[in-house]
Amino acid sequence: MSTVTVPLDRLIGPSRRQRRRERRRLEHLDALSARLAELHAIRDLVEKAAAIVSSGWVQGAWFTVAVEGGERAVTAYDLRLAADRNVTGACLVGSVVQAAGGPASARSQLVQRTLDLAGHTLGEDPGRPVRWCPGPSRRMTTVLELTRWNDAPGRMQHEVVDLLLAAGDTAEVQRDLCHTERADLARSRA
Repeated sequence: MSTVTVPLDRLIGPSRRQRRRERRRLEHLDALSARLAELHAIRDLVEKAAAIVSSGWVQGAWFTVAVEGGERAVTAYDLRLAADRNVTGACLVGSVVQAAGGPASARSQLVQRTLDLAGHTLGEDPGRPVRWCPGPSRRMTTVLELTRWNDAPGRMQHEVVDLLLAAGDTAEVQRDLCHTERADLARSRA
């Protein structure tokens, strides 16, 4: 007669604590996957924004639009003009908004996170984790810092393009950090 033995933990199954730990690990893996997709979209967006600034750069306004007889600067007070006219130039912040689809997309998560990344690129080490969900006052401060930087006397168009391209590089560094964290989580299966 032969007897088949099964380890006790296979009969009982994982404990509640183990199931909870595994669930958290899987949720974190899902969040990292979403972050990777978002970083890919951010990289594309900053490349489009850099192309917009390359073709026309603005200081002291968000955009310039084509009007009869020339161009008109568009500020936050008359953004509706940018919605129904051809945009001919943009500032740093305006280029990100325009690349995402125009003023209607200004409050989208993709635009906000792209501006977070640009602010991080301007003032932080690209290898440090980006603060993705700052409070409203911190996010507004970042937008104001980017605007001030764009509008600084002596600022050149190529510097704005370079910052946007550097933000794309920072997105790649952040992507690599996410891949490393995902690999660590995959190895630590509960």
